[in-house]
Amino acid sequence: MPRKVNYGLDYEEDYEVYDEYDDYYYDQEEVQPHQPAKSHNKKKANIWRCPICTYDNDESLSYCDICGVIRDASLTVNDKEKENGSLRKAEVSMLAKSLFSSSPPVSGKLKSEPSTLNGNNIQVIKETKSHPGDLTKVVLASGGASHGDTAPFKFDSPSPDDIVFAGKNASKVNPRARAQSSAAKDANSAENLETSARLTLKDPQSEVGGSGQRAEEGSTSLSSKLSGLGLGQTLEGAHKREYKPEEWMLSDKEGALTQLNLAIVGHVDSGKSTISGRLLHQLGRISRKEMHKYEKESREKGKASFAYAWALDESSEERERGVTMTVGVAHVDSGRHHMVLLDSPGHRDLVPNLIMGAAQADVAVLVIDGAPGAFEAGMEGGGQTREHAQLVRSFGVDQMVVVVNKMDLVGYAQERFCTIKAHLAQFLRSCGFKEASITWVPLSSMENQNLIEPPSDPRICSWYKGPSLLEAIDALQPPLRDIAKPLRMPICDVIKSRGQGQVSASGKLEAGAMRDGTKVLVMPSGELATVRSMERDSRPCHVARAGDNVAVVLQGIDMSAVMSGGVLCHIDFPVQVAAALELKILMLDVATPILVGAEVEFHIHHAREVARVTKIVSVVDPKTGKAAKKVARFLSSKQSAVIEVALTGAVCVEEFSKCRALGRVFLRSSGNTIAVGIVIKVLEL
Repeated sequence: MPRKVNYGLDYEEDYEVYDEYDDYYYDQEEVQPHQPAKSHNKKKANIWRCPICTYDNDESLSYCDICGVIRDASLTVNDKEKENGSLRKAEVSMLAKSLFSSSPPVSGKLKSEPSTLNGNNIQVIKETKSHPGDLTKVVLASGGASHGDTAPFKFDSPSPDDIVFAGKNASKVNPRARAQSSAAKDANSAENLETSARLTLKDPQSEVGGSGQRAEEGSTSLSSKLSGLGLGQTLEGAHKREYKPEEWMLSDKEGALTQLNLAIVGHVDSGKSTISGRLLHQLGRISRKEMHKYEKESREKGKASFAYAWALDESSEERERGVTMTVGVAHVDSGRHHMVLLDSPGHRDLVPNLIMGAAQADVAVLVIDGAPGAFEAGMEGGGQTREHAQLVRSFGVDQMVVVVNKMDLVGYAQERFCTIKAHLAQFLRSCGFKEASITWVPLSSMENQNLIEPPSDPRICSWYKGPSLLEAIDALQPPLRDIAKPLRMPICDVIKSRGQGQVSASGKLEAGAMRDGTKVLVMPSGELATVRSMERDSRPCHVARAGDNVAVVLQGIDMSAVMSGGVLCHIDFPVQVAAALELKILMLDVATPILVGAEVEFHIHHAREVARVTKIVSVVDPKTGKAAKKVARFLSSKQSAVIEVALTGAVCVEEFSKCRALGRVFLRSSGNTIAVGIVIKVLEL
């Protein structure tokens, strides 16, 4: 039996003292040929002593029975090497040997590729599992496996210890890394492979691991394997890979009603809420019992004419003031569409609420007050008819139904309708609407004329032969949905339930799809969450696609990380978050020119921030679309320009070419919308 010799220090209890020693002294034992060796260093027959723990091991063992250090069986020195001051075989440090010798054996399922490290007699076995993030396993070659002389250790190349510590550090994964894309992980793994491949071979004649293959062949095979992984692609290129939607995202029920998000806009007191209430009541969304309740309550408050408006104006403040203050949302089915009515406020002080709510619109209904002087008030002197039409067009809406309401107050006069149509049509064309995409409908919401059914009053039947309001809405075509793109859902509203530990985010899916159990990334907080359930029109749904307005219940996330103005997005394709942007804008009617350094109110989807104009890049010629050579010092009405803005807080944003809904912006100042535009570039501060 081998015996253990102790020289006064228990190395099992105080092993850490060897951390201060240089590895070089374990690799090389200087032999003095002219001095006789001391008696206590003589090795006995059939026993070799471990240089680490000094344990005497049996000659048949190739590693230490106590600490596992590989036996150094070739520490012999010839005369020629003594003169050169080098050893016959430059071994690696015992620290690396002990670490590598304790590594588990490579599984037979893993393909390995041998190589060498600058003549240091090290065999590198690289796992080629498809799972990204697998670490490189480096295994020392056996001492007697190499044939021929080996060059001494080269200190200009990574040592085995460097590879060990790098592997240990790489194994520590940050929990935030779960949100990274699988392509990024592949690229990182490939970079590790490329690093190993850069370690060139110094002695092509040496064989590694006794396998009979030359090291040059191993290096060539490893290089071919690296090229197969596409190491030429950068990490940025990996993020730009094409998104492929799953099959369940594209499939849909045939014959189902198409969803249409309908924004009802117009000047204050033009009858928007009353028209919405009439549609909900006559299409069966509001029962007779509920309608009778609204009529009774409105009469008690002395506002009997607001009975139908109270179907959407539910807050006490809205009913007291008789003004819609927030965007009311209601769902109703027509003959062709599942309509989402977005009843927008008309007061000029509430335009920011209109922008944040009606930005979800696919089409619009512009309500005009046909009463004497009311239309003129909406078009001039700060009226909201002009501003609402410009905003709706900047939302991306290109189809519109223009409703001339309160025709009963002018006796359903055709002349009044034609005057309004001629005046307004010219303005709408200047906003970018085409005549073929505009439908004109005269009606009376109070007398229920021409809303659902054709008019029955002979005063209007005698000259109007067009469609009713519902028929005009059914004729509208929903826009194409970006279902095949990564998930994008701007958050319009947030409801927090602290008792259940859940948070609900509502909004419209602008791109992609999701279902119950889907992992989503909540930006700009960057937190992961799981979709617990979804509701559409207060009814449970299991799948939501682009264009749907849903309320999503999230779990596994801090409530403070979900906020209005944020975006739910795909975990591998996150939305950009930026505080500096380059915009292409169109100036509206402004009284004061815009200068560099001016502060404006910046709106994008449901987010709002204070911004400062940092640079006027160029003024764009509206006819040619090219930038003018002369640099502008200020911007005035009707000018198109490219500017740079800096925001006080970061917002979720995409370039307009990538996602239109997240690339439209609105600039306001002093209670007026001064410019509309798009994001053409995301800048870095």
